[in-house]
Amino acid sequence: MEPTSPTKDECNMAMLAHLLGIFTGFLGALVVWLMKKDSSAFVGEESKEALNFQITMAIGLIACWLLVFLLIGIVLIPALLIMNFIFCILGAISASKGKPYKYPFAIRLLK
Repeated sequence: MEPTSPTKDECNMAMLAHLLGIFTGFLGALVVWLMKKDSSAFVGEESKEALNFQITMAIGLIACWLLVFLLIGIVLIPALLIMNFIFCILGAISASKGKPYKYPFAIRLLK
C-alpha cells in the first residue's frame, strides 16, 4: 500500500502547528497534536515535531534567562527567538506543501 499525500486541510493544520509556536510557544502545537494525533498521521507527526521543538526552545529560554546574570543570556535570548521564528517558518512552508519537516535540532521527548 503506497502512502497517500495529505489533504489540503491536513497541510493547513500541520502548517498551523508550526506557526503557532511563534506566538504561543509549545501550547499551540500541543493543542493541535492532542486534537489531531489520532485522526491524521501527517498532522500528528508534524504537530509532534513542532511540539518537541517548542519544548526544546522553552528549555533553551530557561537556560538563557539563568545566563542573563552572566550577561551572555542578553545576547542568547534574541538569537534563540530569531532562530525559533526562522525554523517555524521553514516548518510551516514545508508542511503547507505536504512534506514532513524535521527541525535541525530538537529534543525528541515525544516519540
